[in-house]
Amino acid sequence: MSAEVDRSEGDVNMGDRRQSWQAQVLNDTTRDMLAEDARWFLHQSMSTPCLNAVVAAQGSWLTDAGGRRILDFHGNSLHQVGYGHPKVMAAMRSTLEQLPFSPRRYTNQPAIELARRLCTAAPIEDAKLLFAPGGTAAIGMALKLARVVTGRFKTLSMWDSFHGASLDAISIGGEAVFRKGIGPLLPGAEHVPPYDPGHCAFGCGGQCALRCVDYIDYCLKKEGDVGAVIVETVRCTDVQIPPLDYYRRLRDICTRHGALLILDEIPIAMGRTGTLFAVEHYGIEPDMLVIGKGLGGGSMPLAALITHAKFDVAQHISLGHYTHEKNPVACAAGLAVLEVIEEEALLERSRRLGALSLEQLKRLAAELPVIAEVRGIGLLLGIELRDVGERSACDIAEAVLYRCLSGGLSFKVGQGNVLVLAPPLIILEDELWWALDCIEAAIRAEMQV
Repeated sequence: MSAEVDRSEGDVNMGDRRQSWQAQVLNDTTRDMLAEDARWFLHQSMSTPCLNAVVAAQGSWLTDAGGRRILDFHGNSLHQVGYGHPKVMAAMRSTLEQLPFSPRRYTNQPAIELARRLCTAAPIEDAKLLFAPGGTAAIGMALKLARVVTGRFKTLSMWDSFHGASLDAISIGGEAVFRKGIGPLLPGAEHVPPYDPGHCAFGCGGQCALRCVDYIDYCLKKEGDVGAVIVETVRCTDVQIPPLDYYRRLRDICTRHGALLILDEIPIAMGRTGTLFAVEHYGIEPDMLVIGKGLGGGSMPLAALITHAKFDVAQHISLGHYTHEKNPVACAAGLAVLEVIEEEALLERSRRLGALSLEQLKRLAAELPVIAEVRGIGLLLGIELRDVGERSACDIAEAVLYRCLSGGLSFKVGQGNVLVLAPPLIILEDELWWALDCIEAAIRAEMQV
């Protein structure tokens, strides 16, 4: 493994273990596809060159070009209702046949109805929204609106956070793999340590005193002109779940200092945490809520910025004005997602299966010292590994990932040493238990190496 390879996401492009895995598992047809892909696409960390090639996605499963089925606990966090859900597909087909596109200056019924459904469901009184073709774009709209509303350009966000890959989004984001060597970013984009009790920057130790929240209070007071605090309600990359008091205190702090509280729920809304919006666990009202990914039903790019109607004060500029801002096919998919979540009781299912999975993982952690901690909220689960002897936690995590990939299970590695499990909410219980057994077997096997 080259020293220059950034392993913060585990599944790196150019690592020795990936190349070895590809040589053992992939067939000639897949290798030819990957070579052609690498020829035509610009190379970038974590994306191209690619790991494998897929030819089908259905329910909880992918099928690769070699005919292998892969249970997908990654899905780029967008497959809450699975791939190709019949209700979502039917809604898209019907809309595509009649209204494949809605030009600007025109509205359409799917967009209006989805906006109404989201605004009435969101924990924001008298809400309005804007759609965007992706979460990064929606974050950009939130930043622009915050400047208009407050008259301030400064922001406060967290190190290790992810809010998208565009220049404005990486300015407030905190992952080095997106920011390193890029040069000047947005002015006024200040950062503070995140909630992360396992790596607390404030010396709270085993008893969290939420000094990280107190530091936000201190920073807002010292700066005096911060327009917005942007936070991932639950940090998806390594499943950091703040306690109730974190957001209750943060809400009060933002209000006192006149800073808007913007919550990024792009990967975790639509039931991932057991509620439609993760902030519902905390009982507070954000000033802005950004959602995306799962809203498009595992097929269509769609995101939304939801905020107070009283912040509808930017008529003199274009906050978004995106070509696919009110894409009727995407909005039809979004409506179908909400219907599937309700009809199939996926919120309750996420809570129930998540609790059972977390209980099983905690039993495993009690047996295996390599597991430092397990965390979970709904069907978002994290298994944090620790160093064992001379082996680093990052190396063990990567080895476990490739063992599981060989066995037909895909998931994400976050922060280098956290196995992040995000199965579809429609996953069959037998599939879920098989996946957890696969992970257990892989961890135990690595401990024998």
